Amino acid sequence: MEAEKIIRIAIDGPSGSGKSTLARNLAQALGFVYIDTGSLYRAIGLTASRNGVPLDAPEGVCPLLADLNLEMRLENGGSAVYLAGKRLGDEIRTPLVSQYTSQVSKLPEVRAFLLKTQREIAEKNNVVMDGRDIGTVVLPDAQLKIFLCASPEQRAMRRYEELLAKGEHMTKAQVLAELSWRDENDQKRELSPAKPAPDAVFLDNSGLFPEETLSAALELVRERLHLSPV
Repeated sequence: MEAEKIIRIAIDGPSGSGKSTLARNLAQALGFVYIDTGSLYRAIGLTASRNGVPLDAPEGVCPLLADLNLEMRLENGGSAVYLAGKRLGDEIRTPLVSQYTSQVSKLPEVRAFLLKTQREIAEKNNVVMDGRDIGTVVLPDAQLKIFLCASPEQRAMRRYEELLAKGEHMTKAQVLAELSWRDENDQKRELSPAKPAPDAVFLDNSGLFPEETLSAALELVRERLHLSPV
């Protein structure tokens, strides 16, 4: 595939906005590769947690990076993350790992460690990539940048229902408090703060079902990139 024909779509937004769901669905609709960058950061958050790194001293994970066997493999048109040869699943999506992830993602050593992996995949494939700094840092040349947002209450309810479905128990107030803490942490970090790119298109999906969010994103793809679902 010629480099100039490769299409890159960046989807950014706060926790609970539905970035991963939209990116996965959009990639499938377009026949693109979905890159779940959040899972890479969560894998390092999990590593910090398992190794007893203090939550308030996340830099303790940095010495572990040199020997970290972390891979992103393309499987069935999407991405899967492997840590020490084991495919990661729900263990990277617990509330504790979410807190560690927000902390370690502020570290320049961690971001540099993962940046190369993300860009290498995007250089060779049509991709939809989601995260918090995809349009600003990882893929600043993406042809379409979407900043997905929703009200804090809507995002907290989605996260609460997701945790219930997995058998984890937190109150709605606890989920909202954790989400608010993470929003502030992500927005105020000095390195690659979570903010929209200057040329990003805002998409507020408060009150929308996933299929409605996908329809709105596909309309942007048609308008901006002149592409249609496969």
